[in-house]
Amino acid sequence: MAWGRVPKGRLIAAAAIALAAGAAVVVTVLAVKRFSSDAFIESAPPPGLAEQFYPPQNWAWGELQVGDGPAQRYGVGAPDAVAKAEVLILPDYGESAETWFETVRDLEAAGATVWVLDGVGQGGSGRLTARRDLGELRSFEPDVAAAKAMIDLVIRPIPRRPLILLGQGVGALVAARAVETGAAPDALVLSAPACARATPAGALVMLGLGHVRAPGGEAWSRGGPDDFAARRTHDPWRGAVTHAWQLANPDLRMGGPSLDWEAALNDLRGAALGDQADLKLPTLVLATDHTGDCLAPPGAERQTIAAAGEALELEAGAQRGAWLAAVKQAIAAAIQRADPAPGAKP
Repeated sequence: MAWGRVPKGRLIAAAAIALAAGAAVVVTVLAVKRFSSDAFIESAPPPGLAEQFYPPQNWAWGELQVGDGPAQRYGVGAPDAVAKAEVLILPDYGESAETWFETVRDLEAAGATVWVLDGVGQGGSGRLTARRDLGELRSFEPDVAAAKAMIDLVIRPIPRRPLILLGQGVGALVAARAVETGAAPDALVLSAPACARATPAGALVMLGLGHVRAPGGEAWSRGGPDDFAARRTHDPWRGAVTHAWQLANPDLRMGGPSLDWEAALNDLRGAALGDQADLKLPTLVLATDHTGDCLAPPGAERQTIAAAGEALELEAGAQRGAWLAAVKQAIAAAIQRADPAPGAKP
């Protein structure tokens, strides 16, 4: 087990707690020699990007490694005042923590400490292949385990400071599965769950050759589509953010996924849907007109953001405003349940 320095005091404390507990978790930032598959931590802001898309003032990076899997990058930002809640964000495929900086700022302003965990083989996390822009994995179990480790060993929620787990797209399926298999946040927000079935597993996957890129996916390119051109958002300004960070930081670049990844997504989707009756905590599903009802846990609140693309956190003013208001309301409700006002029902 290897470990190294972390840039902020809180992350050092989190690492110390994890190590003291004897957990199979490694927190590290720098390696002596970096390979194309290694985790990437500090990103350089793209030139000309609006300040709202830059890292929040109190932002810090760290790494989480569970078992023998690749190190996963996470970031954390804290409000200026004492935090009233913790929020853990699991991004969609192709996104990274940088995609979420504007939302992190918004949620910090609402009184939350916000954590963003890049998925296995995504964003600044380590890769399972030397082709860094290829989304390659054979199972989402390491992602699910990492989400639970972030909660239990790094964030370590305390009483009266509730934890809200927010998953976007594929991250929504990971978040749901984490709760189904033992994670215990105080509330769950499933944003535009990835309901569409991926490419079915074929002979190449069965023969162990599923590391080729799935049909319809392309390698990352400088002139490739950003989220606006890909119709994931109606906002050309926000839709350019992820691509801008990738232009300035080659290690963040993501093209289409592999056949292995798509087969793993189908497995994740089936498991999450099959056990969704186990999602008995307060749950908010934020859907789009095209999301469908693949995740509809019993008792969950559901809100459809009309005329929105799947990248709800990057949408235009009205759609993103409705989405953000719903997320903030879920956080406020969790805070109220954790620390009810005198005379109110807990």
